[in-house]
Amino acid sequence: MHMLTIVHASENRFPARAAWRAVLAAVLLTLPWAAAVRAHDVAEEMLSAASNFLAALTPEQRAQAAFEFKAEERFNWHFIPRDRKGLAWKDMTPGQRHLAQGLLNSALSHRGFLKATTIMSLEEVLKDLEQGRGPTRDPERYYWSIFGPPGPKATWAWRVEGHHLSLNFCIVGGKEITVTPSFMGTNPAEVRSGSRQGLRVLGREEDLGRQLAKSFTPDQRASAVITPTAPPDIVSGTNRQVRLLTPEGLPFSRMDAPQQELLKQLLTEYVRRYRAELAEEDLRRIKEAGVEKIHFAWAGGLEPGQGHYYRIQGPTFLIEYDNTQNNANHIHTVWRDFKLDFGEDLLRRHYEQTPHEQ
Repeated sequence: MHMLTIVHASENRFPARAAWRAVLAAVLLTLPWAAAVRAHDVAEEMLSAASNFLAALTPEQRAQAAFEFKAEERFNWHFIPRDRKGLAWKDMTPGQRHLAQGLLNSALSHRGFLKATTIMSLEEVLKDLEQGRGPTRDPERYYWSIFGPPGPKATWAWRVEGHHLSLNFCIVGGKEITVTPSFMGTNPAEVRSGSRQGLRVLGREEDLGRQLAKSFTPDQRASAVITPTAPPDIVSGTNRQVRLLTPEGLPFSRMDAPQQELLKQLLTEYVRRYRAELAEEDLRRIKEAGVEKIHFAWAGGLEPGQGHYYRIQGPTFLIEYDNTQNNANHIHTVWRDFKLDFGEDLLRRHYEQTPHEQ
């Protein structure tokens, strides 16, 4: 699978700022027709994977997995351990599980797929650590839901969700795809004992954020650090519509070249959870909205083991990261889009431009 190359732009031949602009400019030059074609190919693969999955279900299972597109359940997303609607992994046959994985794989990059499936597996680690003292921990308690009948020109959506994972996709008119809200979390953030000791599923998200925050001068830190104490969780919550958060922090334009490179790498770490075709489109939108308008904000301590929080915010998107719970060994991350969460803006334009029966 082709991986997004923006993170690997040469750091030796170009200053970081020039590299950022050059790579994104190159993407813009090649995307006007090619990206649309590639995104359409992804939509076709999602359609095939979803159709194969649904066809393999019994009528009873299909009643659990399939919802109307306009169902309120489509917006009922969360990342806590709770009972959910949809078809659970534990209730699928081995053959159905392969097809469910195929659907998940149709949207994610190799790295994103590894993150998602490893997050699911951490339920076993939690089960051993808590020894029955916490909520029910079950790596098979993840649910697949499909909203609206998939079709070549259809508007439909799907979700994979469970503890610390909520991946929401909307396909509009059979070709345009949105991927937010997107949530990934890990508990423990670092496995500190047992056979999986040292595992850090979201370690790069933590390390790059801290490295950037520690690089700031006192003057930069005065803008970037919004509070000495980190909030207990992501601030945006699970609202259907996300809002701009204030204070925004330090703007990209006030960072030096190495800091801008770090911010670029951190941002693309989130975007690259998805297939390159989808990631390139989101990077194009971010570039068009103004890279110089992106802000980075930090809260809490700067050393490992201290509770900390950061957010990256631009005109079109919000990324939040929080690591405060369980003695700062419990990460929540979320990526939201101010207009495209649940495909809302695309749906609005689609219904305005395409005749539909009343």
